Amino acid sequence: MSHLSAAFSPSARKSRTHKIAVTAMLSAAAAVLMFLDFPIPFLIPPFVKMDFSELPALLATFSLGPASGVVVCLVKNLVNLTMSSTQGVGELCNFLLGVCFVIPAGLVYKYKKTRSGALVGALVGAAAMAVGSIPVNYFISYPFYTVFMPLDTIISMYQEIYPGVDGLLACLIIFNAPFTLLKGLLDTALCFLVYKPLSPLLHK
Repeated sequence: MSHLSAAFSPSARKSRTHKIAVTAMLSAAAAVLMFLDFPIPFLIPPFVKMDFSELPALLATFSLGPASGVVVCLVKNLVNLTMSSTQGVGELCNFLLGVCFVIPAGLVYKYKKTRSGALVGALVGAAAMAVGSIPVNYFISYPFYTVFMPLDTIISMYQEIYPGVDGLLACLIIFNAPFTLLKGLLDTALCFLVYKPLSPLLHK
């Protein structure tokens, strides 16, 4: 009975309420950041865009746990689904890659709750997201794109940046995976910059 009483105590209810409120706040921030995407044409074809919407998910992961990070990834994509130009395919892929990022980061940090543990976790998550981008794009994203644009045309857009690339898989390995890794590293750097100033809001 003591465990049951503790679960429904005022402090426990306050903790759950805070967790829900912070997760909702970070989900809203992630949805806004997802709208603010932008191309980097000299690194990758312009239809692949950079955004920092995984930053709030990483903040949620480190402050509340990986489950909250996954919720942020889910909610931001559900919000953007209302204005999707890819019939939900882009949002699905973004969610899957976000999960690849936050779950390893959260699990490593849960094992070692130090600044170095957070850094290692985020780096592992960024690497997992980069590797995961290859099958996710190969089997989900690009089959959708080829409905509207021939595969040769897509590959030619990569070849304008690096003529030596040949085939979709090579494009994903040479361009998309490093681009996704860069995205994860930038989110990690921003997380370490803003986490301490936001810590009172995230934890109180």
